[in-house]
Amino acid sequence: MPRPQATYVDVAGSRVAYTVSGEGPLDLLYLTTWLSHIDYRWEHPRYAHWFGTMQSFSRLVMFDRRGSGASDPFPTNTTPTWEDWLDDALAVLDAAGSKRSALVAVADGGPEAILLAATYPERVSALVLVNTTPCFSRSDSFPEGSTPEQIQMITSMMEKTWGDDALVQLAIPSMVGDPEFLAFWARYQRMAMSPRQAGEQARLTVQMDVRGVLSTINVPTLVVQRREVQFPFYKREMGQYLASHIEGATYVEVDGSDVNPAIGNVDEILEAIEEFLTGHRPAGQPDRVLATVMFTDIVGSTEKASEIGDRRWRALLDQHDATVRSAVERNRGRLVKHTGDGILATFEGPNRAIRCGWKLRDEVHQHGIAVRIGVHTGEVERRNGDIGGIAVHVAARVMALAQAEEVLVSSTVKDLVAGSGIEFADRGEHALKGLPEEWRLLAVQRVPD
Repeated sequence: MPRPQATYVDVAGSRVAYTVSGEGPLDLLYLTTWLSHIDYRWEHPRYAHWFGTMQSFSRLVMFDRRGSGASDPFPTNTTPTWEDWLDDALAVLDAAGSKRSALVAVADGGPEAILLAATYPERVSALVLVNTTPCFSRSDSFPEGSTPEQIQMITSMMEKTWGDDALVQLAIPSMVGDPEFLAFWARYQRMAMSPRQAGEQARLTVQMDVRGVLSTINVPTLVVQRREVQFPFYKREMGQYLASHIEGATYVEVDGSDVNPAIGNVDEILEAIEEFLTGHRPAGQPDRVLATVMFTDIVGSTEKASEIGDRRWRALLDQHDATVRSAVERNRGRLVKHTGDGILATFEGPNRAIRCGWKLRDEVHQHGIAVRIGVHTGEVERRNGDIGGIAVHVAARVMALAQAEEVLVSSTVKDLVAGSGIEFADRGEHALKGLPEEWRLLAVQRVPD
């Protein structure tokens, strides 16, 4: 994938780095956080996929704010304002020859985009807000915000631990166990700015409150929110607040705990953005697709909860959920939804699903949890973030027949992984409730490293 070449525009005597890529009919200005470097972000395949997809349906414009990444720092003893950063955005749009642009904003890029849309509506065709907030501080009028203690902890942490994985644990928890990503992220932080600058930027950011301008936004708006985000600045309640206070806003909620939308169920978010901005679903993303479906379920959950008590059981479930989510994402799967004491996930191929289930079984065992897992490959229908179809029912029935700590698959799955080295034990033919004919099922016995 070709990477855009950065160039510069002068803003009040400083130079702002920006790129223009893609040849789509839609101009799209991407407003990311102050933790940014427009060149280095392309070095990681997840970021390359995220931005590469956007430039496939738009003319994508990106920049580093003054004070971050490839742009000039602010003069010593000078504190930037959000108005300064709006000037950066407008100067970049002018330099790129964009008279009117859609805005896609993430995290603390959200308040900037909100101000830009409200202040310069003639320059904005649409607004997309992803995992962001209009305000950071908690108050009687905004109980969704963060406490002073949370704000102090996070802003201090950013300065003291800049360049390590502390921020990943808060904002991108699914990548905590990925050494390659952690190494990339540490370097990305250092290239974006110094530790002192990071602390200053964080303290400036949390002062923002754009709630008062939400009612003035009159461009089509999409709010996308990951429901399990635990970072206090960008939790689910913030996205819900935005959607309910911007007239006519469309709200889309997806699974995931990462603030960074380039990680996790990326295609689901990209699909929602492209459909909203262009009026059609992405090419190659039909409603019905072939997928490998995996169901999991905790064995003996009721008995276990009674044995250890509600509080410990809740903590154990939280560990289970985090482990499952990480395993699915490591194997390029998509966590569709939680199903009581288990999950429903899809994968691009059965090999990845089996490897996910095999590792997942061992990982949750370490927490004292036993799971049963069922896997089947077939055509599924995508329905507003959920899935349906016969393949889903088959996978659920297969899972119900699995023993504790067993990965049970249909013969369809076995046939598709021929030559992979995965070994199976035949469990015979079974009638699956509500489904015709007998189904041959097999238990996974060995998965090569």
